[in-house]
Amino acid sequence: MSLLNNIQMTMSKAEVKKYIKSLGRGSLEELVMDLYSARKEAKEYLEYVIKPNDKGKLEEYREIITKEFFPSRGEPKMRFSICRKAISEFKSLDPAPEFLADLMLYIPECASEIADNYGDMWEQFYDAAENNFKAAMKYISVHNLQSQFQKRIDIILHNCESSGWGFPDDMWQIYYDYSDRDEE
Repeated sequence: MSLLNNIQMTMSKAEVKKYIKSLGRGSLEELVMDLYSARKEAKEYLEYVIKPNDKGKLEEYREIITKEFFPSRGEPKMRFSICRKAISEFKSLDPAPEFLADLMLYIPECASEIADNYGDMWEQFYDAAENNFKAAMKYISVHNLQSQFQKRIDIILHNCESSGWGFPDDMWQIYYDYSDRDEE
């Protein structure tokens, strides 16, 4: 029976910490290996901690988003929930801020390209694109990364110009709300 089965699902962090402290080295190693085998997320996290590769993980999660907007076959599904989950999973690995900002900006980048290529989209699409752009701009602003991403931000804003539903105006407003540039 694995050590994971001995831990109740409703334990607090303090209880888990106390339990871990009570384990000997061998039991702790067994617990970590059981966790590694039992959970895909734990395996991914431990592999990342042992051999961090921000660029590799970034590309892995960008591919998830790419498939939502630009699949190699079939029509784009554009499920923003899948894209947000990819960001959440990447964020849980605690990558460097510039890598997380890159991935966060990738969603509105793809959405604005779709809007530019396909023409008017539906309101929920624009709302989701705006919410993701706002989250990315806020994160970029907090971490002072705007100069690093300005060219991509400019392309996003340009791609929005041909859209309806007030999308360009909303995207520009978000930009100005979080921009370190003077208003033009």
